[in-house]
Amino acid sequence: MRHGITFRIYYEDTDAGGVVYHARYLAFAERARTEAIRGLGQPVSALLEDYGLAFVVQHAAIGYRQSLRLDDLVTVTTRLTELGSASCRLEQLFLLGRTRCAEMDIRLACIRVSDGRPARFPPLWRDLLGGLVD
Repeated sequence: MRHGITFRIYYEDTDAGGVVYHARYLAFAERARTEAIRGLGQPVSALLEDYGLAFVVQHAAIGYRQSLRLDDLVTVTTRLTELGSASCRLEQLFLLGRTRCAEMDIRLACIRVSDGRPARFPPLWRDLLGGLVD
C-alpha cells in the first residue's frame, strides 16, 4: 500500500520569495516515512525500544520538478521499492493535486544503536515494511 500524508506549506518552510527551501523536502519526507510506518501499526520508536535498532538514511536523491510555495497543500506519498535483510529503498513523491513537484529516492539502513553496525530487520519489521508495497 502506498501511504500518503498532506502538509500545509508555512512561512518557516520558505525563502523570502515564498518558495519552499530545498532542504525542507527532506524534513517533509522524514515525517511522511515516520507516519507511514505508524500507519502500519508501529511507531518508529518501537524499533529502538524493543530491539535497540534504528533507521539511518544511507542515501537520498531528490529530483525537483516544480516549486512548492507558501500555503500550498502538498501530499507526500511513500512506497517501498526494495527490501533487503538490513536495508530498504523507498520512493517518495511530492504531489500538488495531481502534479508531481518532486520525487525522492531514499535508502534506509537498519543499525544497532549500541555500535552503529548494520543489523537485520526483525521479522516483525520486515513484515511491517512489506505493507508499503503497492
